Amino acid sequence: MNIFKAMRISATGLSAERLRMDVISANIANANSTRSPGGGPYKRQVALLAAVKSGANSFKNLLKNSEKKVEDLQGVRVVGIVEDGSPPKRVYDPKHPDALPDGYVEYPNVDVMKEMVELITASRAYEANITVLNSTKSMALKTLEIGQG
Repeated sequence: MNIFKAMRISATGLSAERLRMDVISANIANANSTRSPGGGPYKRQVALLAAVKSGANSFKNLLKNSEKKVEDLQGVRVVGIVEDGSPPKRVYDPKHPDALPDGYVEYPNVDVMKEMVELITASRAYEANITVLNSTKSMALKTLEIGQG
């Protein structure tokens, strides 16, 4: 594998995990927001990530490159940010300014504990990508030292 390709793959991972951490922090920040610009409570956002492959557009290319699957990987990319479709949490609080006529308040479908677990996972993946990047960089430097005698 090319050293620059390994660095490029790590860079895509760093970018994707940083975006994922941004989305998670927005979810935590809005965990108690009962009003959103779209109306209703804030809805949890989820970043969708996908592997990037080269030349895997057709069945012929997939069959041709089936033996070199590791070589085809080009990194990860963010496919999109989507809303979580789970229903909002309903809490009975008739004195709340956003209470519905039945006295219930709809809170965002954000579970802070779940978001913290996702944040730790994204943070660990970010650290792993930094470790790979640093290892690749040190291998490149050691390779340059071989010729110095």
